[in-house]
Amino acid sequence: MLDEFKKFLFRGNVVDLAVAVVIGAAFTGIVSAINDGLITPLIGMIIGKDFSEMTFAINGSTFSYGLVINAIIQFVAIAAVVFFLVVKPMQSLLERRARGEEPEPAAPTAEDLLTEIRDLLANRS
Repeated sequence: MLDEFKKFLFRGNVVDLAVAVVIGAAFTGIVSAINDGLITPLIGMIIGKDFSEMTFAINGSTFSYGLVINAIIQFVAIAAVVFFLVVKPMQSLLERRARGEEPEPAAPTAEDLLTEIRDLLANRS
C-alpha cells in the first residue's frame, strides 16, 4: 500500500497540482497587493470614501460592506488575469493543434492493393 501511495504522490498530475497551488497562492498575494495598494484607493478617490470606512450599524452590530466590495473586486481581478493569461492562451493552443491535425486517409487494405496490381497487369497485356 505504501508503494501505491508513493506512486500516486509522484505521478505528474499530483506534483503539477501542488506546484499550481503554491504558484496560485503567491499570485493571489500579488493581486491582493495591487488591489489594496492601487485599485481600491483609486476607486475610493472617485467615490470619496475608503472601502474600509464603508459600514453600517444595526442594533450595535457594525457591518463592513466595504470589505465585501473589496473582496469582490479582488476576485474579479484574479479571475480576469487567470482568464487572459491562462485560459485564452490554452484555448488558442488547443485550437491550433486541432487545426494542424487533419485525419490521414485510411491506408489501403491488402485486398485493395492486390486488386490494383491485378488491374495494372491486365492493362499491360
